[in-house]
Amino acid sequence: MAQSPLRIAGLVIALALSVTACARGGDSSGPPERGDKAVAKVDGKTVWASDVKREAIAQGLIGEGEPLDASSDLFRQMMDQVVDQKLLAAEAQRRKLDKDPLAQRRLTAAQDRVMGDMLVETTVADAVTEANIRGLYEEQQKLARRSEEIRARQIVLATAAEVEQVRKLLGTGANFEAVAMERSRDAATRFNGGDLGYFTTDVMPEAYEVALKGAKAGQLIGPVPTQGGFALLKVEDVRQEQPIALEAARPQIVRFLTYDRIRDLLEKLRAKAKVETLIKPEAGAPKPVPPADAPKLAPAPAVPAQKAPAK
Repeated sequence: MAQSPLRIAGLVIALALSVTACARGGDSSGPPERGDKAVAKVDGKTVWASDVKREAIAQGLIGEGEPLDASSDLFRQMMDQVVDQKLLAAEAQRRKLDKDPLAQRRLTAAQDRVMGDMLVETTVADAVTEANIRGLYEEQQKLARRSEEIRARQIVLATAAEVEQVRKLLGTGANFEAVAMERSRDAATRFNGGDLGYFTTDVMPEAYEVALKGAKAGQLIGPVPTQGGFALLKVEDVRQEQPIALEAARPQIVRFLTYDRIRDLLEKLRAKAKVETLIKPEAGAPKPVPPADAPKLAPAPAVPAQKAPAK
């Protein structure tokens, strides 16, 4: 059965590190982590539960900090792969492949990668703390500019004349929600009584934005041109835009703190080191730019509308 590129890449890196470990004297007698458990032995060398879990994390099968049940199929699969890595590494050492100059360079590169990852993990752990997350969140909230939010309902009808008829019907005491469910042409909002939820007018179609400018709670506004006809709008509430919740902002804040701390670390290391580039860039070559997924924390997090308004 064909193995995935991720599986092969992980096996190669782990094999390189296993050869390095073998060359330095193999495993120690005690567990590498507190509470660790021996789960297998390969020619007298212990495989620990933490080794298996680390392999699962490296392959992206579980996240950092997630548990891995030793009785699960995934644990057994990862353990088999760790055993394979140790067998391959031992055989590579027996054949003295680790003495080859090219192998030495690859082993050094693998070690550099892992040590760099460990430094990054330590640095990020120091930066991405609950105190720092909350501190940055509160700072952003102070800088945020609040817009006005409106909650409205709509009844979409074919013509402006029908809108006027419905307005008169509502004036006799008819319930807006019931009329919306019965007569509105908008399938997205009809069956929830025409409810558009809370929104800022800048996310609405231009005709809605203009019509709702300065609107007050309780107002009936329309006819407003919209896709599929004309809308009669009822303003339910007007309030200041609500701040984004901490838990909703947390992923973006974590990405920002992570990227910011790593960038700061690399800038300091480069400032202290003597780095010489021995090749010249080709004429007309584009300048390096930050990666596309480098997070940028907005100065004022926006609150998404609860429901997408129908156009």
